[in-house]
Amino acid sequence: MPFPDYEPCTPAFIRSLAQRYGNHDLIVYEGRRLTYGQAEAASATLARGFLARGVGKGTRVGLLMPNSPEFVVAWLAATRVGAIIVPINTFYKPRELRFVLQHADIEVLLSVDQLLSNNYVERLDQCCSGLADHRASAGPLLDSEFPYLRHVYLLGDTAPAWAHDYTTLIDASESVGENMLEATENCVVPADTAAIIYSSGSTADPKGAVHTQGSVIRHSFNLNHRRDLVEGDRMFSPMPFFWVGGLVFTLHCAMHAGATLICEQAFEPGATLALLEKERATLVTGWPHYGTAMIDHPSFTQRDLRAIRGGNIYPLLPPEKRPADPELRSNALGMTETCGPHTIDRMDVDLPEEMRGSFGRAPEGVEHKIVDPDGGETLAHDQDGEICIRGYNLMQGLYKMERQDCFDEDGYYHSGDAGRMNQNGVLFFQSRLGDMIKTAGANVTPREVEIIIDEQDEVQASYVVGLPHPDRGQEVAAAVVLIGGADLDADALRDRLKQSLSAYKIPGQIFFCTKEAIPFTDSGKVDKRSLTDYLESLRSDA
Repeated sequence: MPFPDYEPCTPAFIRSLAQRYGNHDLIVYEGRRLTYGQAEAASATLARGFLARGVGKGTRVGLLMPNSPEFVVAWLAATRVGAIIVPINTFYKPRELRFVLQHADIEVLLSVDQLLSNNYVERLDQCCSGLADHRASAGPLLDSEFPYLRHVYLLGDTAPAWAHDYTTLIDASESVGENMLEATENCVVPADTAAIIYSSGSTADPKGAVHTQGSVIRHSFNLNHRRDLVEGDRMFSPMPFFWVGGLVFTLHCAMHAGATLICEQAFEPGATLALLEKERATLVTGWPHYGTAMIDHPSFTQRDLRAIRGGNIYPLLPPEKRPADPELRSNALGMTETCGPHTIDRMDVDLPEEMRGSFGRAPEGVEHKIVDPDGGETLAHDQDGEICIRGYNLMQGLYKMERQDCFDEDGYYHSGDAGRMNQNGVLFFQSRLGDMIKTAGANVTPREVEIIIDEQDEVQASYVVGLPHPDRGQEVAAAVVLIGGADLDADALRDRLKQSLSAYKIPGQIFFCTKEAIPFTDSGKVDKRSLTDYLESLRSDA
């Protein structure tokens, strides 16, 4: 199995990269640059600051930041001293933020004060009522609603009394010598937990997958053996680092290769095209609607994008690199619980017709079985069932859940995905066994959206499903039943939902229906498959 030639934990990882690629840019963000050498030095300084403030092995550090040099440095610094990072979704509203802060038992929170229109000082004030009476200068926070949270560090111009300025961590580093950092790093091993990564589960509450330093570093290294990613590449990717696809498949894979990540605060077709041209991007990844928006932009034909040689936004590739049929390019299938892709193949070569729609093979060290979702029996090749995964990349478990509730007796994780595997080990994914909606790479739990819609005074009941979407894979759609005589329009409802839900969870399609129009099973449950067909017909008729 291909593994790195150094111990797979952050101290050895970043030192090795600094030696190999020291002067190469690691990340470019909003006109700022961070080289591999600077990342090693800056993370060492911040790591000493962490030690001075009591952050060490096992400390849970929340990270609420965009894809930026600060995120990279904070991730490296915390894991260098054995702390556990909890990357926090920057789309979270106060209710969602509150849940993760409590469930993950976060002790130290590092956050930007704002990002675009998102004011995190206000959101923290709203979800943590105890902050209003706290003064950071008086000592650690003691709030019974957040019994583990002790300190908040803010990066930016806003400095409420309850938070420390982020720079005080840098100042504190002067009190800790390099020998203390070295001694601490010598205690960090691959088996140490690196991160608790949250993703929507099959119920309304997100679940936290626990991953070790060894699994994150080994798996990203292993995945690169089936990727067209090489030293010197300059890769544009909008995948957030708070999702496993951004943290492992984007950031760590790029670092192993000595590549540069090109990031931005927000996608805007014209500005993104200018960025790709200026930075001479060689690989461009993203969702299909990004490509459509860029090629339709008036400036597209004036841009020099000749440096682009690969990626999955096919309209931006040179003509000779574009697939004749995108369905004959391999996909990768992954999830938070498997540390990113658990199947993968080269995505830059055309496949034979019989491989249409395939999702690649398991990387070395990863195993699959397909089981009957009802009886649990292992099925033969080419039979449809539930996809189960086992291997070095698998999470240690779900935070606050016992092991027997996460894995079967043979150590396999039952994914909730339906598919089949042929005799050559190639996986063909079909759909989610449950109701999970996957829109533009993000998971949405229907029940979470339904709860917020049902809270509206005019609403009697709501039923949320995913409708097929040509660019996003699925689009969140809601069938809403109003109380008799109530009046509510779709735009007004969306405006209210924005106060409680992240943007990608807001239904793009809202249908006001009568109760009689909602299909139910004989047992009294909503028949969501029939409901999906019904709403799809309404969309077609519109």
